[in-house]
Amino acid sequence: MISEDDKIQALDLISEACNAGARKRKAAWLLGLPIRTVQRWEEHGLSDNHKGSRAIPANKISEDEKETIVAVLKSPEFGDSNPNQIVPKLADQGIYVGSESTMYRILRDLELNNHRQSSQPVTRIRPEPYVATGPNQVWTWDYSDEKVIPILQ
Repeated sequence: MISEDDKIQALDLISEACNAGARKRKAAWLLGLPIRTVQRWEEHGLSDNHKGSRAIPANKISEDEKETIVAVLKSPEFGDSNPNQIVPKLADQGIYVGSESTMYRILRDLELNNHRQSSQPVTRIRPEPYVATGPNQVWTWDYSDEKVIPILQ
């Protein structure tokens, strides 16, 4: 979304460029705006009347279904599992409460999508890079020829 002040500034800059001899389409493009957007602002004002869809999806889960999924995700049985492990386990029991993506969405909405196991999460430490500041300081080898090759920088 672009603030109204930014829209005014963009229209002023485009107008200034056009007065100096530039094409409106090119000036709008340089600001990252489609020419049609600039024309709409000029013709209909700066207020954005785009409200989006008001339709509620037919397959939207209810609050009861959401609470059921949260209860499953927080249960001791599944507390250390992720949704792609939970859904198959429930399916083996003949239970369906929601899809993996729905469970991940709910975890994300409730800010519960973090490390769910009792062990520590994996930490990846990059090896320190070797930097040669002179000749014969960093060496490597090639497995295929089994030769030691100096790295020249």
